[in-house]
Amino acid sequence: MDSLITAAARALAGGDLLGVLKRVGLRDDPPALALRGIAMAQLGELERAKILLRNAARAFGPKEAVARARCIVAEAEIALVSRDLGWPETALTAAWGTLEAHGDTVNAAHARNLSARRLLLIGRLDEAERLLSALDPSRLPPAARAAYHLTAAGIAIRRLKIKDARVAFAQAASAAEQADIPALTVEVKRAAHVLEVPAARIIARGAERLVLLEDVEALLESGVLVVDACRNVVRDHRTLIPLATRPILLALARTLGEEWPGDVSRDRLLARAFHAKHVDESHRARLRVEIGRLRAELRKLAEVQATKRGFMLVPHAANEIVVLAPPVDEENADVLAFLTDGEAWSSSALAIALGASPRTVQRALEQLSEAGKVQSFGRGRARRWTVSSVPGFPTTLLLPGPAPGS
Repeated sequence: MDSLITAAARALAGGDLLGVLKRVGLRDDPPALALRGIAMAQLGELERAKILLRNAARAFGPKEAVARARCIVAEAEIALVSRDLGWPETALTAAWGTLEAHGDTVNAAHARNLSARRLLLIGRLDEAERLLSALDPSRLPPAARAAYHLTAAGIAIRRLKIKDARVAFAQAASAAEQADIPALTVEVKRAAHVLEVPAARIIARGAERLVLLEDVEALLESGVLVVDACRNVVRDHRTLIPLATRPILLALARTLGEEWPGDVSRDRLLARAFHAKHVDESHRARLRVEIGRLRAELRKLAEVQATKRGFMLVPHAANEIVVLAPPVDEENADVLAFLTDGEAWSSSALAIALGASPRTVQRALEQLSEAGKVQSFGRGRARRWTVSSVPGFPTTLLLPGPAPGS
């Protein structure tokens, strides 16, 4: 490796991106292409970076398997940042296997961490944890160690283990300070800020208040009966009843929970669950059917009792019923939750992350666009969607994955 390549690599490790481009900006040999690609990615020129890295990977000879694998890992990181969730995961797995086989433990660990971050993003928390458990963070350099702890913090947040998340963020901040890379320090601070902003509303006995993730964790461990409209479940600290695929039952349970310990009129239940403006006997018959289904679903936790004017929820063991709701009620809240991470998403990536059909996601994006809440740029397969910052809008509780304690 010549002196310019060595100097450029050192500049890249220190975060001096312009120093990289000054040294190798006019060269087209494989190492120079790879370094330029990584530098361009860190400058935000993702499309150009992908082209450079692919050209570098093709140009490396058969005896340069490690260099080619490093290019694949870098391209995988660009795919993750640009939310290209359809990028072939098998290529990344093969790359880290090559790196491990040739003793490049640092880049192999980085590849594992990237794979774990992708799994975290699409809600496969157990698999992400298994990947991280194979790494020893103490043996990683500071920058890689910061990335490891950021992923661990993300998993802890999604499982609502907030103390663990705070510890992981503190470790990530310490590692970022040791790495002395300003952009990494900013990323850690921005990620940790999620613990300091409202994540949900608690609605109980006719009153509501905004709460932090710590408060949500405490609520779910308190033994009260929670109608969780963020994760679409009804639960106490021992039993969890998913209603994500039963939106009418969830709407009925939420309405009954908001009015507890009082009852709810039939007309209001019809309006909330069926959006019925003019009630007739067919609506009332349908309500009776759905109430019967709700009774069957909630039989382990509560009873749905009929009253003179409607119905009320009566818990078996809990002495309190509360509703946990997003800070902002929004029809397409799950789509907005992803877009508020600050990255530009394709509709296909959103469909993968949400486990929904592409057409459903596209329809939601069109509705949000008409309402002025999201905007797009690019055309065809290059089209990406972003959203302006929505103060206090939750991201954590709406991302896919098992509910805490499940």
